[in-house]
Amino acid sequence: MNFSVMPPEINSVLMFAGAGSEPMLLAARGWSELSAELQSAAAGFASLTSGLTGQFWQGAAAQAMTGVAQAYAAHLSATAAQAGQVSAQANGVAAVFDAARAAIVHPLQVAANRTQLVSLVVSNLFGQNAPAIAAVEANYEEMWAQDVSAMSGYYTGASAAVAQLTPWELTSEGIVIPLPDHIGVLNFTPGNIGSLNLGIGNVGDLNLGSGNTGAGNLGLGNFGELNLGSGNGNSGNGDSTTPLSASFNLGSGNLGDANLGSGNLGMLNLGSGNKGDTNFGFGNIGDLNLGSGNIGSHNFGSGNSGSANLGSGNTGNSNFGLGNTGSTNLGSGNTGSANFGSGNLGDANVGWGNLGSHNLGFGNNGSNNIGIGLTGDNQIGINFAALNSGHGNIGLFNSGNDNVGFFNSGDKNIGIANSGLGVGPLSTEFFTSGEFNSGVGSSGTLNTGWGNSGSTNTGYFNAGHTNTGLFNSGDTSTGLFNSGDTNTGLFNSGDTNTGFFNAGTANFGSFNGGSTNTGDWNSGSINTGYANSGGTNTGILNAGNLNTGAFSPFDQPVVNSGFSNDFDGPFGKGGVNQSGAFNQGVGNSGFDSGDNIKGGTVSSSGFENHGNFGSGFLNAGSFSSGFRNTGPEGINPGFMSGFVNSSGTFISGFFNAGTFTPGLLETFNSGFGNLGNQVSGLFNAQNVKSGPIH
Repeated sequence: MNFSVMPPEINSVLMFAGAGSEPMLLAARGWSELSAELQSAAAGFASLTSGLTGQFWQGAAAQAMTGVAQAYAAHLSATAAQAGQVSAQANGVAAVFDAARAAIVHPLQVAANRTQLVSLVVSNLFGQNAPAIAAVEANYEEMWAQDVSAMSGYYTGASAAVAQLTPWELTSEGIVIPLPDHIGVLNFTPGNIGSLNLGIGNVGDLNLGSGNTGAGNLGLGNFGELNLGSGNGNSGNGDSTTPLSASFNLGSGNLGDANLGSGNLGMLNLGSGNKGDTNFGFGNIGDLNLGSGNIGSHNFGSGNSGSANLGSGNTGNSNFGLGNTGSTNLGSGNTGSANFGSGNLGDANVGWGNLGSHNLGFGNNGSNNIGIGLTGDNQIGINFAALNSGHGNIGLFNSGNDNVGFFNSGDKNIGIANSGLGVGPLSTEFFTSGEFNSGVGSSGTLNTGWGNSGSTNTGYFNAGHTNTGLFNSGDTSTGLFNSGDTNTGLFNSGDTNTGFFNAGTANFGSFNGGSTNTGDWNSGSINTGYANSGGTNTGILNAGNLNTGAFSPFDQPVVNSGFSNDFDGPFGKGGVNQSGAFNQGVGNSGFDSGDNIKGGTVSSSGFENHGNFGSGFLNAGSFSSGFRNTGPEGINPGFMSGFVNSSGTFISGFFNAGTFTPGLLETFNSGFGNLGNQVSGLFNAQNVKSGPIH
């Protein structure tokens, strides 16, 4: 484990998140009490056996019974000793954790350091804060080193404690009693393949739950080990994909390891719906983001398309501000790079509202100027006659045209410091660099909301496109914190899901690591039911495949599970590899998918869906999720999510109708009640609009 790549924001928060060492101490106490009880039972059993042997047990049969009894007493004593060892090692792990937690930097100290750095950078207009900035950064490096040392020591100590544990000798050969419904040794409940499971339908050992494939899971339907949650991993059962186990997750529906959250595709995420590693937030695509809805890595903020941004809604890299299109800007609403200020259309400007490059001042239309409101290049001065260098402006320091406001270098904006093209009446923009946006800090196109670096979004901090909601880094989603595409719901890192926290694809339900499931907590695929780690099951808690029922760890010799999926009859043609009821096609789950469609559908979940790779209710068109969406007929993809959208493609939201033209597969609508193409917002009947009522 390489902790040196993780900043103190991650290491410190991970160490202080959760319940601390108390659960491990409680476990140690429980193992100690179990050891004492077993020792007492062994002593009592040995004493009773000795008394019976001396008085009542005589003959050959009695000798055989005495041998078995002595073996059982020895087994109790050995188990008691092992329980005592586990207790001691658990106490050791807790002690190592407490020592590491005492040595690590508190998250509030790290946050205070970063806040101080931001304050110094913002006020460093003339470089006077350079020594203080260097000191703060040096302190931050010391925090980083201190955290790495503490975490490495914790990992080494905990690994050493675990390594001292010896494998459990569950029974001696003389007292194994095979039972037909307990396949394995010492399962506490029936229907398991493995040992020491407390639950039903598990394949593996030491599971406290049901339907798991793996070991040490506390939950349902996991494929992997030591998960505290349900539906983690993808077993590959059902759709013949490559298995991807998930382990050490505290959450559900993850594909990856060591996530604290749900619906992640990756590892070491503290949050949900992320597609990447070591994110502290929600709905990110990339690594090491501190925020939500980012596409990229090392962002401190939300809704960025790029990397190393400190702020939100930026398209580019290393920006400090809002709504920049470009890189290394210190400010907001810039189109260009290396600007120190806001609302500049160009590069390397120091000031606000300049149209051009290398200007020092405000509202200049040109390049290499020093002053205010100058038109042309290489000038010095202030244009007192017209402080706006553009035309048709109402306000001050505008270098663009037809603006109402201040410091606008773009055209037709109503607001402050916009370098993009505005919408006009009924729309107000602040610090936007994209075109046709309504809101604050957007660098994309046709957005209604704040901090959107994607395009055609209605909402806040979306880095993806055509989303209706918040913090979506995927495309065409209706909901929050989705890093996948065409989702209706929350925290989905997979695609075309209707539900919550899905890392798989085309699920109608929640917390699924597998794909094409109708139900919850499935790590297998094409299941209609709950908590199945097997595939193509109709039922609950199955670790096997093609079962119709519950709690089965076995595979069944059939082509479909469920009802009326595999014959010609009043419901049309059946198919193969299907679960649920009355489905037609290949690889569907749910009910009545592909009705009246020649050949049926492929890989759909939910109810009455008539397109491939869909989820939800009553949708027509491929790649659609949600409720009653009507996309183009045939094999053309719909890419719709939301509620009652029709006549187009790439649509999310409510009651939108685009204009679909054969051969042109892009409509791009999001919002509520829109008619037209490339529209976001409310009740728009024209094309290429954002905001309300156009």
